Amino acid sequence: MAGVIALSLRIILQFIAFVFVSVSVVYTTNLLLFSPLSSLVSAFLDFLVSRPSLSTSAKGVHSNAEQYRLNAATQSAFTLLPENSWKTHSAPTFQWTSSEFTLQHGLGHPQAISVDGHKLLSKGFASSMRPSNIMPYFYRAKGSFDADDVTITTLITSNRFKVFARLVEKYRGPISVTVHIRDVAEHVQEVLESLREMYTSSETMMTFVDIHLVVDAFDRQFNTWRNIARLFARTDFVMMLDIDFYPSTDFRSVIKRSSTLSDKLYAGRAALVIPAFEYLDFHEGTNYARFPTKKSQRIGMFHASWSPGHNASDYKHFYAAPPGEVYKITRYQAAYEPYVIFKKDGAPWCDERFVGYGGNKAACLFEMYVAGISYYVLADHFIIHQNHLYEETARKNERRYNRKIYSDFREEICLRYLKRYHDEGMLDSDLAENALAECRKIKSLTRVAAKYFQNGP
Repeated sequence: MAGVIALSLRIILQFIAFVFVSVSVVYTTNLLLFSPLSSLVSAFLDFLVSRPSLSTSAKGVHSNAEQYRLNAATQSAFTLLPENSWKTHSAPTFQWTSSEFTLQHGLGHPQAISVDGHKLLSKGFASSMRPSNIMPYFYRAKGSFDADDVTITTLITSNRFKVFARLVEKYRGPISVTVHIRDVAEHVQEVLESLREMYTSSETMMTFVDIHLVVDAFDRQFNTWRNIARLFARTDFVMMLDIDFYPSTDFRSVIKRSSTLSDKLYAGRAALVIPAFEYLDFHEGTNYARFPTKKSQRIGMFHASWSPGHNASDYKHFYAAPPGEVYKITRYQAAYEPYVIFKKDGAPWCDERFVGYGGNKAACLFEMYVAGISYYVLADHFIIHQNHLYEETARKNERRYNRKIYSDFREEICLRYLKRYHDEGMLDSDLAENALAECRKIKSLTRVAAKYFQNGP
């Protein structure tokens, strides 16, 4: 009897050992082979689905919008969806892996650490009014773009779709645009339908324009919207432009053909200014078809009633300049807010605390200047404002609020950059020249900075 029991125990133990070894083999195989393979296959399939279509040079232009061939992601976005279903728009998962050096020394882990895209966007725009639903590439252009192309980055609301479509047809190049929709259920559905109609009705739009959606309760977060459009631009150079402007000359092709201009932009220390103009007569300024294409056909400086905004571009020099001249801005002012082309990576981002009219774009340009980026005017090129009515009550109130924010912002930016240049031993370098020249104009800051540099570490 004892022998039978011993034999039974041995069989049971052998079976348990067999199960343990089998489970271990399956787990190890899945960890080392199938799991990475599955991730690789999934990534490859995602790539196939999301990759852009053929180059624009290889695509014909169709006369009928119904003939346009859409990729899977765009096709699903074009479908009319039930109310509020747009909120299910997914964000990608970003992954970080341990470095090869770490893994070689027995540390880290071969499995990637994932971070949800919504969390990254929340952190990336933490200074903005929240909560906000940000959906990058809600519609993605099917064209492919050269790295050295110039992407117009801009922003629109639902009442400006017609003007935006006009800009798209004129520019015929990459555009990254943030579309804001106020978070009211009926309004969202109405605007999404209008957006779909605008996008699908134009081959040019579908080829060149990436649309990033922002749905929230906060109007006129201009700098947040500018940053979103720039972040998701797909070229090395971007142009910060308001959609009300009509490009009168082909500066994009000139920059692409000029190694001198491209090299200046790639160096990260220059931004190219395209001077802005407008008609004093309101109705003349709405007839874009008759806008001049040569600077010999003179019209007025944009916002001449607020000369600090644009007169640093030196319009007298602009008109007198010989063909092809590029001249440096030498009389910068803190309120200067030209429309500029610059390198996407490296330049400061627009401060998102500015909400509403007044100071928002000037703040972007001020920090760029203090960071060591100088402005150069392309004397053969210009843009013209398409006149429209403004929300005067909102402009008056918001400018008053932002005037206070901008005053504090200038001091803050100066202190931050002066401390950086000091700590890096670069106060005597050409990188710090703009900051030293501009920040000395702030009297209260001059006393604080002088005391710091004399008694600081």
